[in-house]
Amino acid sequence: MTLCIGLVVIAFVSVMWIRHTTLENRLNIMELMTEEIADRFVDFSEGKPIPKGDVPGYLDDRGRFMNLESEPFIYIVDTRGATLSSNRPQGHRFIQFSQSLLTNEENVQKLQLEREGNDVYVVKSPIELQGALLGWVVMIEYKDNLTAVKQEYRLLAIMIIGLALIGWAAIYFLSRRISNPIQDVAAAAKKVQEGDYQIELRDEYREQEVYDLVHSFKEMSNRLEKLESLRTELLAGVTHELKTPVTSISGLLQAVGDDVVTGEEAKEFIQMSLKETAKMKKMVEDLLAFNTFATNNIPVQLETGEINKLLKETGYQWSITQEGTGIELQVNTLSKELFVRIDQIRLQQIIINLLNNAAQAMEGKGDIKVNVSMQTSEIWVDVVDTGKGIPFEEQPFIFERFFRGEEKKYRTRGLGLGLPFSKMIAMSMGGDLQLVETSITGTTFRMIIPKKT
Repeated sequence: MTLCIGLVVIAFVSVMWIRHTTLENRLNIMELMTEEIADRFVDFSEGKPIPKGDVPGYLDDRGRFMNLESEPFIYIVDTRGATLSSNRPQGHRFIQFSQSLLTNEENVQKLQLEREGNDVYVVKSPIELQGALLGWVVMIEYKDNLTAVKQEYRLLAIMIIGLALIGWAAIYFLSRRISNPIQDVAAAAKKVQEGDYQIELRDEYREQEVYDLVHSFKEMSNRLEKLESLRTELLAGVTHELKTPVTSISGLLQAVGDDVVTGEEAKEFIQMSLKETAKMKKMVEDLLAFNTFATNNIPVQLETGEINKLLKETGYQWSITQEGTGIELQVNTLSKELFVRIDQIRLQQIIINLLNNAAQAMEGKGDIKVNVSMQTSEIWVDVVDTGKGIPFEEQPFIFERFFRGEEKKYRTRGLGLGLPFSKMIAMSMGGDLQLVETSITGTTFRMIIPKKT
């Protein structure tokens, strides 16, 4: 429809332009011919009045110069407007031209015939000899004849038809190039909807938008497949993590209830049960807290605090729990006091979680540094460890909820909520948590804190 409407508009504008330019060109030719006839009339009559009805031969066959099918009306009139001669056949009624028409300054005039209702153009040129006006050469032609063209319209029709065919072919092939990949993506989306993430889509597309669509869909499919795998692992992991303390508690209490152990040993079993209960309670609290953050119901209370003091206190509290483990913690603060708007408890929660992860990565021995630096509009808190780093294939998923690395999955207990939970807390305070770099020599996590405004 767009192509057809566009071509119709082009054809209409082209026709109007052709008619206009053809009319102007033919009127210019008529002016030249009237001037040429006036000059030749002086030579033909040698300055003497030509007898009425005597037709000079050079008045005939003038239509061919303008590519007209009919001859224009040519009259030679005297100064009073009476017709002296014409190129019309014998017996043609001569016209008496008005003085207003002849004396008008415009050599080209447009008139409307009242009886016929048609527009005509009148072109005149004076016949002069040595400054004296002898008469006029008047040429008259209908507007419809002056604007009538056939060859140009044929060429225009051929051009419009050619453009229509070329445009239709271009639209057809381009739409096929675009619609085919979209149909493939739609079919792949249906497979994903049915739970089949094993899709095959070509990547060789020249159109950047189509390539981006297919590439993004494939990435989304791979991510959905990974998330589906994580969901399955989550169910198994949560079941295992909760089942283990429940089984331990059940066995310990069963032993105490059946008097298998008594006295101090029974008290020790009860203490062990209480520890397992505390672990299970902590996991349930983590799940509840993460669910609260995931629903944007984040209990964050911002208050002004001095960042150096907060980090030193957090580092000191954590170091006490690591005495005798072979882990050395160093907190490098700013050289001057800097106050920020932050939830102090949540800040300590994030830093302690990063320190615990660093300690697990170093397997109980190594150095951890907390470096504070000030940027233009934010503060960076980097936690740097000397562990063995995060495998490359696991790096894109470390902030995904319930994700746990292969080694960590079997070495330490947990739900895989530490880093996602910490990132959500940081973002709720207007900052962020990022993985800066990781390698076999260590890992750096960065917490971004906005400056106080």
